[in-house]
Amino acid sequence: MDFGLSEEQEMLQETVRGFAQNECPTTRLRELFDEGNGHDPALWQALAEMGVAGLTVPEEQGGAGMEFLDLALVAEVLGEFALPSPFIGHSLAIQGILLAGSEAQCASLLPALASGELIASIALQESDVVWAPSDWTAKFEGDRLSGTKTYVSHAKVADRLLVGVQGGEFVWVDTKAEGVEIEDLGAIDRTQPMSRVTFTGAQAIKLEGGPGTASGLLDAAAALLAADAFGAASKLIDLDVAYSLEREQFGQPIAQFQSIKHTIARLGLDIEPARALYWYAAHALDHLPAEASRAASIAKAHITDRAMNAARESVELHGGYGFTWECEVQMWFKRIMVDRAIYGTPDEHRDRSAALGGY
Repeated sequence: MDFGLSEEQEMLQETVRGFAQNECPTTRLRELFDEGNGHDPALWQALAEMGVAGLTVPEEQGGAGMEFLDLALVAEVLGEFALPSPFIGHSLAIQGILLAGSEAQCASLLPALASGELIASIALQESDVVWAPSDWTAKFEGDRLSGTKTYVSHAKVADRLLVGVQGGEFVWVDTKAEGVEIEDLGAIDRTQPMSRVTFTGAQAIKLEGGPGTASGLLDAAAALLAADAFGAASKLIDLDVAYSLEREQFGQPIAQFQSIKHTIARLGLDIEPARALYWYAAHALDHLPAEASRAASIAKAHITDRAMNAARESVELHGGYGFTWECEVQMWFKRIMVDRAIYGTPDEHRDRSAALGGY
């Protein structure tokens, strides 16, 4: 099977990469990281003007009409630059609407999201261990929503939230509505700020798709987080190489030391082959639905685990400087920590993939 990127997909990544290099170099990233709100309106507006906000929205609803793999390719680049933006939550909210919304709901809700006029996010997880649809406890009765969701990315800048409720269904909520309370959790990764959101009789709109769509959205989340972590881990390896060529000991760059060379080479061999896992998972979401859930869990488990190992090794390769706030490694380290933890840990996704495979 010849599974590679098309010329258009390679161009998409290079376009987004060029934008990130120009608009969010490490100096600007540091400023945004220190500010801690994980959002630069000018950056988001520019991404929206490039079409990134609505990549998978059909053209008739104002989007680019592209596939989920294209979305994952952009997630990789944004992870590579640790770009502070609501991209992942926003994209997953769109995916949820595409999965569960009626034709009329899609036509009503998607255009403002595709243009970036409105920012959305998803609210699914309820605790460290409650993320699967079968465990959701938030209730939707009549047109009112009650319950609490935690680890909601960019909730404070989002205009709308896609919320998972009992029965594995979704409702659509205005974050400014009465009965919606957003509490900052002070997440360790300042490029992906997390909040606890409490709903006390907040008015909401139920999406008309059945409960079977919830699993599809969690598969999409797993694939995007894997792509983001892959990009972040790849960046850390680049930082390791650059530092080893610059740092000197005993009158020569530490890159000359066998232990350093072997460590960086091993990290490259850990990370680079894993690229195909998120590619396949994203491809399966559009074209191989019977394989999508297992492929997404395998990608999330393996890539985020290997990325976390690369982050730990990168801290060590940077020596006593590596764990400090001043060292740029910590920004990617923290991003990978969040990618690994939310919507299922590697162990949980290994269990899920084994169960889906009949083991």
